Amino acid sequence: MKKILAAIFFLTLFLSSAKPSLAIYDPLSVPNNRVGIHIFSEKDLNDAASLVNSSGGDWGYVTLVITEGERDHDRWQKVFDQMRRLHLIPIVRLASKASGATWEKPKNEEINNWVSFLNSLNWVIQNRYIVISNEPNHADEWGGKIDPAGYAAYLKEFSQKLKDSGPDFFVLPAGLDPVTNERGFIKGMLKAEPDIFNYVDGWTSHPYPSFGINEYANELIFLKNLGVTKNFPVFITETGWSNKNLDEKNIGASLTRSFQGQWNDPRVVAVTPFILDYNAEPFSQFSWKAPDGHFYSFYDEVKNLSKTYGRPIQITSGQILAAFAQPIIVPGSDFFAIILARNTGQSIWDENLLTIKSETGDLILKSYFFDNVEPQANGLIIFKALAPPHIGLYNQAIYLSTLKGPRITDSFPIEAALVRIDKMQIQAIFDRILGYFKGP
Repeated sequence: MKKILAAIFFLTLFLSSAKPSLAIYDPLSVPNNRVGIHIFSEKDLNDAASLVNSSGGDWGYVTLVITEGERDHDRWQKVFDQMRRLHLIPIVRLASKASGATWEKPKNEEINNWVSFLNSLNWVIQNRYIVISNEPNHADEWGGKIDPAGYAAYLKEFSQKLKDSGPDFFVLPAGLDPVTNERGFIKGMLKAEPDIFNYVDGWTSHPYPSFGINEYANELIFLKNLGVTKNFPVFITETGWSNKNLDEKNIGASLTRSFQGQWNDPRVVAVTPFILDYNAEPFSQFSWKAPDGHFYSFYDEVKNLSKTYGRPIQITSGQILAAFAQPIIVPGSDFFAIILARNTGQSIWDENLLTIKSETGDLILKSYFFDNVEPQANGLIIFKALAPPHIGLYNQAIYLSTLKGPRITDSFPIEAALVRIDKMQIQAIFDRILGYFKGP
């Protein structure tokens, strides 16, 4: 027994499984909750989840920003793990460094560092939504200069390196400010890199009311007129109403009308208004939380809107490290077994996701139990099954499977002796086993 426990320990330390080779999927091909919010800090995640996953909704979206100086694996893995537990889908916008009121122009030499960092994280769902920079048609967002050719070259190289490193990166271009010669900037991008939109997977839009909250629709028409043939799913990562222009009652009415109207568009994947909690200039006018800490009434209005129960695709994979059945089983009786397994995927394991099957299909499973097993963690699964009625050696090659069918682990053998034995003999065996552990 001690040797077996030692073997389990070392297997737990050293065994791992290869990552599945997948690819991005169309987020509109599955039930999708488009309601989201833009946040400034991970401290806002619980409030974000209460907002977007309410009233029948699940798996809403959160847009957040990671700057070059914040590439801390441990910090962001904790954020992603929390978002996984809260059923929040991250849309991650990448930023350079702020220098006063201006953001430095991103350096191409930093792309490899970004790719390495982003690949080091266990993402929440299969699609890894990445927005490359922010409103580069503003000079202060791109090192003090408007440079559509420079942005297009940067976006193309970044996308190529992300896609080469992993097929699950869903690359989004920077949202552009519609007021600041957006169309001229797009033309400049296409002139410099005619195939630039072959390197992005969706369209990012910032349709503020000053230019029309459905401006994304006009942007898509403009792209078509320029010869861009791809049908882009739309991510509205910024929008909102200033409290300098409207009171909270009218902001709530505008949000309700938009979510139920223009944004209820089959092309729109996510709408993440700017911003949940930010009470410093110049963005306090867009904050959903007041300086005294209470939420404005439009938070509850959006919270009470009917939403979709989202079903994003997660990678579900694992590895059985060890499995044991009770060594002696009475034919035709129930027996117990234990599986030690490692979660190598993205989903949190529970009885509503996984089950136990055998290669021969004749494992008669009665019940099973395990605590929630999070990604990159090991867990024990205890199950009860019915033994066949004959005596002899009982062999099963078992594996873990999702309830819908696809297996997620290789098979692992368990063995036991099917012996006709009375209760007194069973008690004697258990007494000897207990005596072994108690010692002399």
